[in-house]
Amino acid sequence: MLNNGLRWFDAGVNLFSAQYDADRPQVMHNASAAGVDTMLLISSDLAETADNLSWCQNHHNCLTTAGVHPHQAAAVAPDWQTLLEQLLKLEHVVAVGECGLDFNRMFSPQAQQIQVFETQLSLAKTTGKAVYLHERDAFDSQISLLKQHQISHGIAHCFTGDTTQLKAYLDLGLYIGITGWLCDERRGQLLQQAMAYLPADRLILETDAPYLLPRNLANKPKSRRNEPAFISAIATQLSDLTGWSVADIARHSEHNARQLFHREHS
Repeated sequence: MLNNGLRWFDAGVNLFSAQYDADRPQVMHNASAAGVDTMLLISSDLAETADNLSWCQNHHNCLTTAGVHPHQAAAVAPDWQTLLEQLLKLEHVVAVGECGLDFNRMFSPQAQQIQVFETQLSLAKTTGKAVYLHERDAFDSQISLLKQHQISHGIAHCFTGDTTQLKAYLDLGLYIGITGWLCDERRGQLLQQAMAYLPADRLILETDAPYLLPRNLANKPKSRRNEPAFISAIATQLSDLTGWSVADIARHSEHNARQLFHREHS
C-alpha cells in the first residue's frame, strides 16, 4: 500500500506471530511506508508481553498490551498476577489484555477463564489502564462482568458483533476496534449493518495482523498474510458503508486511540 499522506494508528498487531519470523523488520518498513506511524502490539500471555516490550524499547513507534488471553487462562503461573502488576507499571504498556472470555474453542475451562479475566479487570481499575477485550460466543457473560466491575475505559478488540452488542459496549463507554472482518462479505454482514450506529468518536482501526486480511484489498499477497500496511483497506470499506471520508476515518481513529491509551500526538 502506498502512503497517501494519511497517518495511521494500528491498534492491534500480533507482531510475534510465527508468520513474521522471517521478515519482521520488513513488515515494519512496509507499515511505515504506508503511513502507519504507531502500532499497538498485542499480548496473549506474559511471555509474549516480554517479547513485545523488548521490541518496543528499540522501536519508538510501538506500544504494547500486557495480559492473558482466555485461551491461555489455564496455563498461568502461580505468580502471574504479581508479574502482571509489575508489567503494567512500565511506560510502553498501555492496556490490560488481550483479556476476556472465549466459550467457542474452550482451550481453557470456563471457570478459569472467568477467574483470570476478573483479576485483569480489577488490575485495570486499580492501574487506570485501558482494558483490551476479546470475546467469542460469550457476550452475555462478558457484558455482565464488565458491568459488575464498572469497566468504562477500554476497547472491544476485533469487534465482530451485531448492532445490539455494539450498543451494549458503547453504553459502557468503550471504544470499538474495527478490523478486516468488516471487509468480509461472507461473515461481516451484521457488523457492516452495525456501522450505522458507530459514532466517529468511538472508532478505532486495527488490523489484527497477520490475521483477517481485508478481502477488499486490490492486490492480495499470495501468502494471505495480513500486515499493518493494509490498514487503509479497512478505512476504505468503512467509508463505503458510512459516507465518512477515508481521511476523516484515519484522523478520528488515531485521535481516539491516543485518547484511550493516554498517548499524546507524536
